[in-house]
Amino acid sequence: MTDKPLKVMISAAGSGIGLAIAKAFLEAGHAVHICDIGGAAEAAAEAHPGLLATRADVADEAAVDAWFADALAKLGGLDLLINNAGIAGPTAPLEEVDPKGWRECLAVCLDSQFLASRRAIPVLKAQRSGSIINLSSTAGLFGYGLRAPYAAAKWGVIGLTKSLAIELGPWNVRVNAICPGSVAGERMEGVIAREAKARGIEAARVAAEYTSGQSIHRFVEAQEIADLCLFLASPAARMISGQAIAVDGNTETFHISAAT
Repeated sequence: MTDKPLKVMISAAGSGIGLAIAKAFLEAGHAVHICDIGGAAEAAAEAHPGLLATRADVADEAAVDAWFADALAKLGGLDLLINNAGIAGPTAPLEEVDPKGWRECLAVCLDSQFLASRRAIPVLKAQRSGSIINLSSTAGLFGYGLRAPYAAAKWGVIGLTKSLAIELGPWNVRVNAICPGSVAGERMEGVIAREAKARGIEAARVAAEYTSGQSIHRFVEAQEIADLCLFLASPAARMISGQAIAVDGNTETFHISAAT
């Protein structure tokens, strides 16, 4: 990759981590096209001049195809795909997880990355350059009690990342995964609330558990994920591929949900 402005696609970037990443690349002078569901992408584009957007559910193959058709036409190509889409999935012991909830979690967190990557790869191969960044999680590095569907999907993301790095290396295309820890924001607040309810304890206790096992005892900021994306897409990272990099303040003991 060179110092030229990049053509960037980011999934589920209407809010949260995805929007922080989109803003960071936009402010750095890159061309950015995002997607999201339910009007979030359009709202983000209205709020941030220069940001391009398509409404799309990236768990749906036809919607992904439509997003790529729109984005590639407007960007004039592609240098970087960031697979950010994900949902929390069910919070329950595995024997109580409904198969529909299991499939939905894997569809959004893992299948979406397959669907988007398979569209991006021919473009990146043809120009023999570019990068894919997949959002995994510290749940992809450790087990996650009461969140087995999410953990399974995020482990799958790392397997996908490492496999694609092997496949695409000969074309000078790099693939890496970022594994955020607990990221501050509404989504994390919802995760904590649901786990507290499932365990029958106070939300404050759950929140404290999430940070107590880290060397740096605080939640991650979305901007810190965006900063790593900028680095991994830059020439400074031109020999970094196939890596799963945690942004979590160094997890010493991962948060494990107990029965009580």
